[in-house]
Amino acid sequence: MNLPVNTFKRALQAGQQQVGIWNTIPGPVVAELLAGAGFDWMVLDTEHSLTDIPDLMGMLQAVAPYPVAPVVRPQANDTVLIKRVLDLGAQTLLLPYVQTKAEAEAAVRAMRYAPRGIRGVSGMTRASRFGAVKDYVKRAEEELCLIVQVETGEAVARIEEIATVDGVDAVFIGPSDLAASLGHPGNAGHPDVVAKVEEAILRLKAVGVPSGILTLDQAFARRCMELGTSFTAVGVDMALLRGAAAGLARGFGRGDG
Repeated sequence: MNLPVNTFKRALQAGQQQVGIWNTIPGPVVAELLAGAGFDWMVLDTEHSLTDIPDLMGMLQAVAPYPVAPVVRPQANDTVLIKRVLDLGAQTLLLPYVQTKAEAEAAVRAMRYAPRGIRGVSGMTRASRFGAVKDYVKRAEEELCLIVQVETGEAVARIEEIATVDGVDAVFIGPSDLAASLGHPGNAGHPDVVAKVEEAILRLKAVGVPSGILTLDQAFARRCMELGTSFTAVGVDMALLRGAAAGLARGFGRGDG
């Protein structure tokens, strides 16, 4: 059996714009629903959701038949969590709160088998199709994709040294935490935050590293794409559900918005 191709990584390398959505509701049903919605990529989020390792297997299996690339966000930049998520068959990881070059290097090591890294070896995992992928341990790295998340003013200040670590494929800019770190919690649309996000996108473009972002502001999403983001998430399942439900209630004179 051949090593599965990482379409998300290939699109990044080709400079193709990818539009995505965030999945925070645990379980395979919503994951599969979103997988069939037409997006290029989707995040299966375990950092800010109830989704955990036992949920991920079924969610990855649910989205596998669809032409959407799953990106898994572990709870932290942690060697054991990274190993477990990779063993489940995730090929693209989004690691939160990477502050320094050293933390990015640690993430790369966790993604790679020895001698280039420290990922633990197990022969019977979904990642290797339970041993059916020939030379998986030797070739896995070819189709793995590492995105590090930069989400504070301090991290943006050193964004080039983080982004250019060998093994980092892309950088995701986290506007909500960035807003908080800049003194504007809950206000990702503040001019200072917007300016810092735009600065980060341009600086990443200058060093040739793909950038991404999540924003529910469609005008700002398009602005980021124009500036150079390569993977742009434009919706979150919980926000879409609440917005639709509240809108329906308002249409019948109910609810408070």
